[in-house]
Amino acid sequence: MGKAAREASRERLKREREQAKKRAARNRMLGVGGAALAVVLIVVGGGYFFFTQQRAQEQAFAQRYEDLPAQTLQEDGSVVLGDKGTEAPVVEVYADFQCPACKQFEDASGPTLQQLAAEGEAVVHYRPVSIFAQAQSPISDNSLRGAAAARAAADYGKFVQYNDRLFENQPAEGSKGFSTADLKQWGTDLGIDDPDFAKRVEAESTVVDTFTGEYLPELTRKAQNRLSGDEIQKMGVGGLMEWGDEHGVDSSFLQDTYVKEVLDATSAVKDRYSSGANAFNGTPSVYVNGDKMGDAAFSGDGVREAVKQAGPGEVSTEPLAADAGASAGASPEPEVSP
Repeated sequence: MGKAAREASRERLKREREQAKKRAARNRMLGVGGAALAVVLIVVGGGYFFFTQQRAQEQAFAQRYEDLPAQTLQEDGSVVLGDKGTEAPVVEVYADFQCPACKQFEDASGPTLQQLAAEGEAVVHYRPVSIFAQAQSPISDNSLRGAAAARAAADYGKFVQYNDRLFENQPAEGSKGFSTADLKQWGTDLGIDDPDFAKRVEAESTVVDTFTGEYLPELTRKAQNRLSGDEIQKMGVGGLMEWGDEHGVDSSFLQDTYVKEVLDATSAVKDRYSSGANAFNGTPSVYVNGDKMGDAAFSGDGVREAVKQAGPGEVSTEPLAADAGASAGASPEPEVSP
């Protein structure tokens, strides 16, 4: 091969290498672009799936409430979910809105209970209590403030919806939550547009502040000076308040408040289920026709099976008179000076 031929060959190889480099660079760009497009498609597709699923869940949420039977407020502030005349097992649910285990129960079995009530297979008796009334703030405040607001929502036939909203927004244990502003807003979100609801929530929140910040500390100090720890524990909050009234710690500021209803309900369940296998010893406590459920209560299937095995039951409370609710102006601003 002559000199001219060798130079031509080297030039040709050089051009081929340069062309190969360009092809490789172009392929890399196409690869990156393709990957980027794939990511975009995944994100967009995933986002579409997420929002579609979210809309479906929200729609199911709304439809579930539309299908609910009557919510009947009782004289003691509890709420019965079930149409009048329904002959079915009665499921009593004692819960504290600040109780983490109660939230677990509601997440697992709350929708099942609502469905059973809608199907006429069970009558659900919601009985809010406050096992944390004597705890340190803010746990005690959250417990009582949430329960009082739920009771106010019951005046408007929205207890079940409000019950769900409280558990969805349950404060972390030991953290301040259930602010008055949020409690009022949740009522508005659920369709309670009567200004008396907001006024009642504000009034009850003031009562809670007085109870936990002034009244209970004074009551506890006086009791500890005269009673043993065992005696105070056996009394419970209701008995301790009665003792206080007899020893100069006035509880009359609680008169006609929803906070007092919750405290009374807490004492009442301890009297109603005081011993044996059905003894009330904390929340959540779930009873089917008066028989206490165990861990099966934390499963929708467990609740459904317990109801299936039970016969018709009877509600132990009486409905509140029709002219005694919020529509009759039953939202006074309670006195708050202990």
